[in-house]
Amino acid sequence: MWAGCCRRLLPAALPARLVPCRGRKRRTDPPARSKAERLRVPTPVDPAELLVVQDRYRHYVAVVAALRGEFKEALLRRRYEEEVGSLAEERARTESEEHRRLMEFNQRENQRVQGLRDERLRQEAEAEAQQKHQAAASREKKRAEFLSEREREVLQLQEEVKSFITLENLEQRIEEALDNPQSYNFALDKEGRVAKQTVLQ
Repeated sequence: MWAGCCRRLLPAALPARLVPCRGRKRRTDPPARSKAERLRVPTPVDPAELLVVQDRYRHYVAVVAALRGEFKEALLRRRYEEEVGSLAEERARTESEEHRRLMEFNQRENQRVQGLRDERLRQEAEAEAQQKHQAAASREKKRAEFLSEREREVLQLQEEVKSFITLENLEQRIEEALDNPQSYNFALDKEGRVAKQTVLQ
C-alpha cells in the first residue's frame, strides 16, 4: 500500500527512491481494527437554533434572488438601449469618429513609413552604385596590372630572343663555346659559394 502510493505520486523521471507518505484507503478495504465496533452517533441538533438557521437561510435566498433579478433587468435594459435605443445612434457616431481618426492615423503612419522606405532604398541604391564603381575600378586596375605584366614579359622575351642560338649565329656560338669552356661540375657550401670545382683539362 505505502509503496504503491509512492509510485503513484513520484514522477517516472525521478529515481526509484521511496518517499514516506500516507496513502488513502480504498472503498473495498475493510475498516480498521480499532474502529470495527464503532457506531456513528448523530450530531445533536438544537431545535430552536435549527429554526433560526432555516429562517435566515430563506431570507438570504430571497435577498440574493431579488438582487440577481435587479442586476439582470439592468443588464437587459442597457443592452436594449445600446442596440435599438437612444444610445445606438451615439455609439454609431462614436464608432464612425473612431474609425475616421484611426484611418487618418493609418494614412499618416503609411506616409511616414513610405518616407523611411524611400530613404532606405535611396541609400541602398547609392551604396550599390558606389560598390559597382569600386568593383569596376578594381577590375580596371587589375586589368592594367595584367597588361603591364604581359608587356614586361614580352619585352623580357624580346631581350632573351637576342641571345637565342639560330642558324645564322650557330657557328659563332660554337666557336665562343670552344674558346671559353665552362665546368659545371662543382660543389656548394652552406652559404652558396663554390667550395670545390673540377678543373678542365
